[in-house]
Amino acid sequence: MSSEVLRMSNMFLRTLRDDPSDADVDSAKLLIRAGYIRKVGPGLYSWLPLGLKVLRKIETIIREEMVKTGAQEVEFPALLPKDPYEATNRWEEYGDNIFRVKDRHDADYLLVPTAEEMFTLMVKDMYSSYKDLPVTLWQMKSKFRDEFRPRAGMIRGREFVMKDAYSFDMSEEDLKKSYKIQRDAYERIFQRLGVKYVMVHAVSGPMGGSESEEFLAPLPIGEDTFALAPSGTAWNVEALTTVKPEDVDYSATEAMIALPTPESATIESLVTTSNELYPRKDGRAWQASDTLKNLMIAVMHPTGERELVAIGVPGDRQVDMKRLEASFAPAEIEEANEEDLKKFPELVKGYIGFGVLGPQSGKDENGKSRIKYLLDAHIARGSEWITGADEADKHVYHAVYGRDFEADGFVEAVEVQTGDMSPDGSGPLSLERGVEIGQVFQLGLKYSKALNLTVLNENGKAVPVWMGCYGIGVSRVMSCIAEYYNDENGLKWPAAVAPAQVHVIATGRDQAAFDAAEDLVAALSEAGVDVIFDDRSKVSPGIKFKDSELLGMPLIAVAGRDTVNNGTIEIRHRDGAETQIVSVTDAAQAIIDEVKKF
Repeated sequence: MSSEVLRMSNMFLRTLRDDPSDADVDSAKLLIRAGYIRKVGPGLYSWLPLGLKVLRKIETIIREEMVKTGAQEVEFPALLPKDPYEATNRWEEYGDNIFRVKDRHDADYLLVPTAEEMFTLMVKDMYSSYKDLPVTLWQMKSKFRDEFRPRAGMIRGREFVMKDAYSFDMSEEDLKKSYKIQRDAYERIFQRLGVKYVMVHAVSGPMGGSESEEFLAPLPIGEDTFALAPSGTAWNVEALTTVKPEDVDYSATEAMIALPTPESATIESLVTTSNELYPRKDGRAWQASDTLKNLMIAVMHPTGERELVAIGVPGDRQVDMKRLEASFAPAEIEEANEEDLKKFPELVKGYIGFGVLGPQSGKDENGKSRIKYLLDAHIARGSEWITGADEADKHVYHAVYGRDFEADGFVEAVEVQTGDMSPDGSGPLSLERGVEIGQVFQLGLKYSKALNLTVLNENGKAVPVWMGCYGIGVSRVMSCIAEYYNDENGLKWPAAVAPAQVHVIATGRDQAAFDAAEDLVAALSEAGVDVIFDDRSKVSPGIKFKDSELLGMPLIAVAGRDTVNNGTIEIRHRDGAETQIVSVTDAAQAIIDEVKKF
């Protein structure tokens, strides 16, 4: 079957010589310059013919792999009612991140950001027995998020194409099987697309559930930081667990003592004061790593309760609020405000110590610490610290955890650093940047319980359905591919997603070159090879060559002066491989042979 030929003489295309002034990453600059997309507003882009061809090829690969898993495709409206999202509390949880609209009857709607609720309700509406399961449904659909600051072209946009799938099973064991099927399919998808990826252990966050893994494209422009072990295993920093430090022998540590530390409410000033007034006996200078700072945070529980919790962290480490919040999920956290602190007058700002925290603070009516005290997981039992004395301008020295104070538990609180030990014991971690292109979740029972999705089991008892969720950012994947495959001259598409395999160029004024190019295009099209043909008659060879490099097809075939004089066609490889010179009669077969290698 003949393939389509795109002729540049009538193609809806306008290339740009200069980068758009408001494009901040290479992929956005090149996709706009090459005429694949056009920006219409912050985080909003129109798809032009070449861009749609790439997008459709990505979608085709995804669709083929989803069919192999047995998943069935459906599609929901982009405009959805409020009620299902209110039932799962996500109408409120999403805050300003969703587009909310009202119809003429004053009813609330939203532009779909994600569709767990709709898939759950669809299955609830149609299935009622264990005999109906398992089933996996999916869709390819534009989604909407009201990004505060859209950036990086389509990588962080307000409208984006997303593929989302949901599995429905009778048991947690069956859910894990469905999860593996989808995860394996994702690996095949990304391998076929030619996009580099790292599988990263992740936290489920607002999605709920247990097991979760992200597929990240390792790129310096990425907003996600992940920790990579020498073994190749990777973790989202929010999901990383600290290796438990060994206990420290404190038998020779001096007795704890409280000493004046005037105007030392910060770690920096405390270190300076300590070195000036109380130099160490071993001659080593006091450092921030010798100090223990106690941060007060407010925990907002889903029940509405606001709880004040103290977090003890080494003074040389910064608190990672996202990572800390993951330890309290589904609750949210923020730094304690003045109203929070007023409820506990014993807290002296800048000098908070363990004396009024945790087990030392006394018990409330429920037998719990009056102020819960959690230590960062890096703190070893037996370690020695300088920390607040619960009195202005005073700190305690030689305070030993396990001898002088206790805590209510441990928490992952501080930023992960290069050199921290990996949880799998393979060595020190390195920190990398990446763009999230996919994520898989074992949702468990969160949405089925919230929306009362049950089926009758073999005993006739109504039981909740186990769910999994699997998403790919389709338009984001396209941008990541463009981010990887380019050079100073333009795009360099992998053959699997390129708008065409071959860009045929006719140059010069001699009609014989154009006739040879026409014959070549016809032969390639007849063989099923996708072709872009630059048949423009009054455009210079230099501009044609620049356009061909900018557009980025894998092969470029040139019919020009050498075609007329020597009967040859030049075949260039966009990836920089050696140029071939072949006869006009052999050119079509030579190109077909190259295409077969893709």
